Parts: sequence; C-alpha cells; structure tokens
Amino acid sequence: MWAFLERILDSSMYSPHGICLLWEPELIWLHVVSDALIALAYFSIPFALAIFVTKRRDLKFGWVYWSFAFFILACGLTHILSIYTLWVPVYGIEGLVKAATAVASIVTAGMLWPLLPELLTIPSPFELRQAREALREQEMKGRDSEHLLQQFRQAQQALRESMARLTAVVETAVDGFILIDARGRILLFNPACERLFGYRAEEVFHENVKMLMPQTYSLHHDDYIRNFLRTGERKIIGIGREVIGLRKDGSTFPMDLSVGEAKQDGESIFVGIIHDLTGRKQTEEQLRQAQKMEMVGQLSGGIAHDFNNLLTVIVGNAEHLGEQLKSRQDLQRIAGDICQAGERGAELTQRLLAFSRRQLLQPRAVDCHELLESMHKLLRRTLRENIEIEIAPNPEPILAFADRAQLESSVLNLALNAQDAMPDGGHLTLSTGVASLDDHYQSLHPEIEAGEYAMIAVTDDGVGMTAEVAARAFEPFYTTKEVGKGSGLGLSMVYGFAKQSNGYVSIYSEAGLGTTVRIYLPNVAASGQEPLDQISAEEESVPRGHETILVAEDDPFVRSSVIQRIESLGYGVVAAVNGHDALLKLRANPDVDLLFTDIVMPGGMSGWDLADLARQIRPGLPVVFSSGYALEMLAQQGHLSAKSIILIKPYRKAELAERLRQALTANLPA
Repeated sequence: MWAFLERILDSSMYSPHGICLLWEPELIWLHVVSDALIALAYFSIPFALAIFVTKRRDLKFGWVYWSFAFFILACGLTHILSIYTLWVPVYGIEGLVKAATAVASIVTAGMLWPLLPELLTIPSPFELRQAREALREQEMKGRDSEHLLQQFRQAQQALRESMARLTAVVETAVDGFILIDARGRILLFNPACERLFGYRAEEVFHENVKMLMPQTYSLHHDDYIRNFLRTGERKIIGIGREVIGLRKDGSTFPMDLSVGEAKQDGESIFVGIIHDLTGRKQTEEQLRQAQKMEMVGQLSGGIAHDFNNLLTVIVGNAEHLGEQLKSRQDLQRIAGDICQAGERGAELTQRLLAFSRRQLLQPRAVDCHELLESMHKLLRRTLRENIEIEIAPNPEPILAFADRAQLESSVLNLALNAQDAMPDGGHLTLSTGVASLDDHYQSLHPEIEAGEYAMIAVTDDGVGMTAEVAARAFEPFYTTKEVGKGSGLGLSMVYGFAKQSNGYVSIYSEAGLGTTVRIYLPNVAASGQEPLDQISAEEESVPRGHETILVAEDDPFVRSSVIQRIESLGYGVVAAVNGHDALLKLRANPDVDLLFTDIVMPGGMSGWDLADLARQIRPGLPVVFSSGYALEMLAQQGHLSAKSIILIKPYRKAELAERLRQALTANLPA
C-alpha cells in the first residue's frame, strides 16, 4: 500500500502541465483564472451552507447539507490543484483529491436518491409563497372570523338583554299579552292575562284561544284566521276593537283587543294586546246615569215651575169662586175640592223639586238613631200588621247634617216601597252606620265625594228587583206598580233630597231575595251651616189692608189671579208685565207701598235685580218674592237671605195675605 502511494506521489518522472500548454501565457492564465474563480465559488458554497445549517438547527436532513458541503469543498480543492500542477507535476496528490471527491460525490448521491421522495415533499418557493398567501388569507379570515364571533357574541348579549327587557315588559304589563299560532294554540299568556281570565299560564298553553271567548265569538274565530291567511283580508288583524272575554268561572267582561301578525320560522303567529274595559264601562255608565238624572232633574224642575204657575191660577180662582158662592154650598164645596186638588198638585211639584234638588231645605244635626226610634210608632201604624219592623242602630251615636222633615219623609217613602215589595208580609230592617267611601268607590261613582258619611239603610226581604228595574228606580214617574197605586216619585224624591244634601243614595237588590236602599248624608261634625228659616203659613186669619201694591209677573194668567186675590184683600194694585215695566210704573206711581214680584222673569231682569233697582228709586221699599223654581240654587248663589219673604207657588190666599201684611208692617229688607 505504501509502495503504491510512494509511486503515485513521486512526481520526478512527470512534467508540469504547463508544458502541455507550451507555456503559452494566455492559455496558462486562462486556466489559472478560471480554476481560481471556480475554486473560490466552490469554497464559498460550503461556507454558506455551514452558516445556513448552523443557524437553522430545526432544518430537516441537515446532514445532507454537510455532505454536499464536503463534496463541493473537494471539488474546489481539485481546481486549486489544477492550477498548482501547471508548474508542479503533483498529479498523484491531484488524483487522490479527485478520488476523494469522487467518493464524496458517490456517497452524497447515494444518500440523496433514497431521500428524494421525501425531499420532493418539501414545498417549492412558489408553493411556499402560495402557502404564505394562503396562510395570510387564513389569518385574515381568522381575524374576520374572530371579529364575526365577537359580533355574534355581542348580538347574543344584545338579544339576551332585549329578551330580558321584553320579558320584563310583558310580565309586568297592566294589559294582557297573548300569543297564538296559525292554528289558534296559545303560546304566551302573561300574568295580566292570568288576572283577567282567571287561568294560570300552564292551564292554557297549547290550548285553543277559543276557550277565552263566548260562543258568539268563538264560532267565527277560526274562519277569521283562515280567511286572513288565504286572502290577507284584515277583519280582526291590525284593528283594535271592543270584544267580550270569557273568564274561567264563566263570567264575561268587556275588553279592547288589538291583534298584530308576525312571522316565525316562515309561519304566521298572532299577538293580542288586551285592555280590560270593566272600570271604564262602569265609569261611563255612572256618568251616563248621572247625566240622565241631571237632565231629568232639570226637566222636572222646569215642569214644576210651569206647573206651579198653573196651580197658582187654579187655586186662586177656586178660592175666589168659593168666596163668591157662599150662598151655594154645593158649588162652594166644588171650589174647595178644586183647592184641595191644587194643593195635592203642589205636593207633587214639591216632589219634583225634591228630585231636581230645588226645594228649600233646613239642614241641621239629626241623630239618625233617635229619628228611626221616633218613627217606629208611625211606621207601626202606617204599615200592614204582617210587616215585622226592626230598628238596628249603630252602637255609637251617628249625626247627619240634613233636613229632618225631609229625611223622615224619605225614610217613610222607602218603608212604604218596602211594604209594597212584601205583599205577603215580611221583615223590614232600618239600620244606621258610618260609611267610609274611599277613592276607589268615588271613581266608580263620580257624583259623590270620598269621605265619611252617616248612613241609614232600609232593607226588606221582599220580591226584589231585576238589574234593569233597579237601574231606573230613581227616575221620576217610573213605577212597576199598577195604575193608580203609585206616582213613581217616591224614590225620585229620596234621590233628589240626598243629592241636594250633598249625599248619595245606593240601591242593591236581588230578584226574589229583597232590596236594600242606603242613604248617605254628611256627618254633622264637618258642617257648620246655619239652616234657612221658612215662614209657615197660618191660614186661620186673613189680614187685610188698603196700601198700593206693585205686582210684577210675566205670566198673564198668574198675574190676573194674583191681582184678583190681592184686590180681594182690600189692596190697590198696579200691574207690570216684567221688570223694566215695573220700574216705569214705580216712577209713575209714587204711592206704591210694596213690590210683589216673581223671581224668574224674561227680559234680562230677575226679581232680585228688580228689587235692587226699585230700592235705588225708593229706598226701604218692602218686597215680597214669589216663585216655584230654583230657591235652593238662588240661596247657594247668595241671593236668598234668612229675612227674605218668599211665597212658594202655588199658595193659598191666607198665606198671601200673611206675607203681604208681614212685609208692610216690618218693612224688612229682602
């Protein structure tokens, strides 16, 4: 082996390579420069690979790079030896280097081929660029996805908050919310619906909404929905209307229903908003009733006023006829009958005035228990023997501020009505109490103020009334009795008296069970009013006179009757048709001693105005007023004083004579 190497390495037998090139300088330097540059390039490549492999320790197949670097380094060394052998014939060394290069090449190639399939899986630069682009796109998509996910989470949170708010609104709403599908099945039933209909939500889920409707509505409900889904025609959808609801207990109530349509999963659903109209209906009915009673009261007052004028003429002329027919007892008796009939007519108009709240009352403190006890004997004598009377007073004294006579009359009226309701006998109870009417009660009955009231109740166990009859019981002339057995003004008088006394009357009745009427009157503790005095008529004596009286009356029949009666008492009369005419007559007749005037007259001047103007002309002139209308209203307006002398139409001659004489002798201011 060593002999072989010595022989190979022995260069004494060889000539330099330059001899072969004839030492041609250009050719020599061409080889030198070329081999030098190639060697330099070969040496730089292993150096770069060494740096690359050193820096990239995670590089797969790093040893291949080292093998390749050794192979390239050997190649570079052969080129250096090619330059060297141009002058020194060390061809043995050059051959050994080439042999080593060959071995390195074969080893590298032999190792590379088995790795080729795996190396082929390594992405190319183009593929890497595509991969980078794809990765960048994925990163962008990832960022977009993250943004979308964030938006989705925010939307979910907003949806949860919106659902929470919507649920809070639906759950706490005063109005009912109900949701149904296209087949009418109930999907939502809020607490307000539970209160309105009396069902729990779990009782109605997936049940047909027709269970909440009376039959008259449920028969057409499915047809309405089918027609809407088929044609789009809106009969109930999107339109608020008043309907009737059916409660679990079978009772019904009025409600306002608004229905809207929405889509869920491509199918129609319907939401209904329900507002209970029960309270509003009750208030409207109370208002209608109050307006009706007020209207009837105004009409009754007007009728009473006109009727009193007619009665004044009738009674006056009948009295005059009676005086003129003293020799004819039969005709005088007829005249007396006419007067009595006129007085009964006056009682009727007084009841109308009581209903219209235009009678003159004398309110004072009245012990309700003492009043009932004092009436017990009267009721016992008045009512049939088969009526058992019980007085059930409150343990504590109860004082009402009212006109005692009118209150007694009201209780008597109620007792007589109760007797008529018990044709076969029964039990009549009169009780007292204190009633506290709160704001809720006042909202249902707007005509009464909230507060504490003295209460008198009259209860019977008779035939009772239907709701329709009870609703009309206080109307004037309304009666269920046979013709001739009742005027229909008894309860009307009670109603008017209570209202005029700042109180209230309620009636509760069940057909076949009985009736209770309650009169509510102000407590005397809250009242400090002084009653108005009324002048009683004394017809035992008929005082006469000779003075001159100015009579102002617009109604010609009443004026004629009054003049005739005054003249029959010995007085002189100056007649005037209205207030303006009366002032002219007063100026023209300085001998007028008294003014007799109607209160309500046309022409813009009332009796009160006439009296004031007349006293400007004649200070201290006595005045007697006459009216059948609006005395209580005039008292409230401040016209009527305790010293006013007033004749209530119709009046008897004796009462007229008494008032005239009283005014002339006392010369009282009106």
